[in-house]
Amino acid sequence: MSHRYVYGVVNADEAIEFEADAVAGAETVYPIRHRRVAALVSDIETTEPERTDEDAKRHDDVLRDIMQMNGSRTVVPMQFGMVFENERALKNVLRGGSRAFRRSIREIEGSVELGLKIVSDEADSVDRDEVRTTVANELESVADDAVDNGLFSDRLILNRSYLVDHDDRGAFDEAIGRIENDYPELKVQYTGPFAPYSFVDIRIGAQ
Repeated sequence: MSHRYVYGVVNADEAIEFEADAVAGAETVYPIRHRRVAALVSDIETTEPERTDEDAKRHDDVLRDIMQMNGSRTVVPMQFGMVFENERALKNVLRGGSRAFRRSIREIEGSVELGLKIVSDEADSVDRDEVRTTVANELESVADDAVDNGLFSDRLILNRSYLVDHDDRGAFDEAIGRIENDYPELKVQYTGPFAPYSFVDIRIGAQ
């Protein structure tokens, strides 16, 4: 018996089916619709897929493919491992969460998540407050939103995720370049685009 592995939720009129190197050996991503929203899923043989590095990357790659098809597409991403026993169980969740999903789609419409870490060598005596102020001045006017991800190392000066409209990617990239030029002694780690995990606050339980 196959189960429904969920990558994300889109507007029903943007639901698509395509071939992919998907999670747990699946080869197809397809929609399960409920009225105005649709979950994009693959059929897999387990309700508890192992979180390997390979499958975590496949999950993110599928979401990236969804976002980039036909120009740009808005998807509310699910965390890795969201599996439902059958289509009926998934449709029940889509029914109950339809309003929240549609609100989230509106809030992140046309946007991607970009990550920025700035790291110093232990011997550096850089003014960290100055660096953070410079980054804020450069990026906050270009990004729609931003969240702090925590400084888990003494070497980390900044660790943030930004919600950026597709049309503003060029301006954001240029601002990152200026930051790199201003602080050549620091390591600037710029990552993405990702599905906007950090800007979606929907909690659903797999069934």
